[in-house]
Amino acid sequence: MILLLSLVIGLLFAGAAYLMLRRSVVKLILGLILLSHGANLLIFVMGDGVRRGVPAFIGPDGATPAMWADPLPQALILTAIVISFGFTAFILALAYRANQTIKSDDLDDMTSTDKL
Repeated sequence: MILLLSLVIGLLFAGAAYLMLRRSVVKLILGLILLSHGANLLIFVMGDGVRRGVPAFIGPDGATPAMWADPLPQALILTAIVISFGFTAFILALAYRANQTIKSDDLDDMTSTDKL
C-alpha cells in the first residue's frame, strides 16, 4: 500500500512540475493544486496514516500507546487543506483580474504592468 501511495505522490509531483512550467495561467494554477495535494499525501504517508480502525487517543483493550494512531499528521493535513483552499481562491481571483485587464492567458503577455 505504501509503494502505491509513493507512486501516486511521485506522479502528483511530476504532473505539478510539468503543469507549472507551461505558459498558461490556468495550467499554473492546476499545477499548484496538484502540488498541494501531493504534499498532503506525502505528510499522510510519512505520518503512519495507513493504519485502519485504530483510534487516535484511546487504544483498544490491551493496546499499548505505540499502537495508537498519531493525530499530528491528520491535524497538519487539515491545516494544509484550509491554507491551500484560501491560496487557490486568491490565485484564481488574481488570474481572473489579469485576464480581464490583459485579455490573454499567456504568461508572456503579462510582462508589463502598464495596463494595470
